[in-house]
Amino acid sequence: LRPAIVFNLAGYGVDPSERDEALALRLNRDLVAELAEHVAPDREWRGQVLVHTGSALEFGEQSGDFSDPWKCNPTTLYGRSKLAGSEALRDLSVQRGLKAICARLYTVYGPGEHSTRLVPTLLAAARTQGEIPLTAGLQKRDFLYVSDVAHGLLRLGAVHEPIPERALNIATGRLTTVRFFVETAAATFGIDPARLRFGVLPTRVEEMQHDPVSTTRLEALTNWKPTTTIAQGLRETAAFARVNQADDDGEG
Repeated sequence: LRPAIVFNLAGYGVDPSERDEALALRLNRDLVAELAEHVAPDREWRGQVLVHTGSALEFGEQSGDFSDPWKCNPTTLYGRSKLAGSEALRDLSVQRGLKAICARLYTVYGPGEHSTRLVPTLLAAARTQGEIPLTAGLQKRDFLYVSDVAHGLLRLGAVHEPIPERALNIATGRLTTVRFFVETAAATFGIDPARLRFGVLPTRVEEMQHDPVSTTRLEALTNWKPTTTIAQGLRETAAFARVNQADDDGEG
């Protein structure tokens, strides 16, 4: 098997239950290194050979707009192991003269999320009653709809020239408070806003504080940036959930 391009979306450590350090290093660092060592360019393919998905958590406590992809200070197991994988891709691709890129993703949401994440939790709450405990929601994030992630990865993969820095951001460049996102989701999913109990849960200690994320390199290389609004992304997510629920009810 000799694929012209490989997309690596594997990762371990996003879910709170995933805390095995050895497994995190195996999947987030060693797998990336093995891919960078073994993928081979196809003479008929002019784009990137390896596109690897990194994480905003690689930046950790670093502030600013994250325009420098290697100015990082991760504080979590996930962030540290993902950064180790990104560094392996950078070093090995330079050594081998391989066209490869690490695409760092931010707060991705949409169909297919793990059930413990925010949007699936709110979708489940829409089918029940009672209060919904939340953090104060003052933290700001760059919410990125999953279809924009797919478009961004494909467009990066089609870039012909080598990308010298070997890493960049796929982000909207807009920061939104978690509270605004939740309130928009509640309106979209039909949740009574009186049920939203902001401030009941503590804010996570690893919550990042930074400026709007730089998308300059993404736009320069692909002539594109994510365009899906939060309202649009949540509507599409709700529609997908309704279809899945109808299918599940039909099977039952």
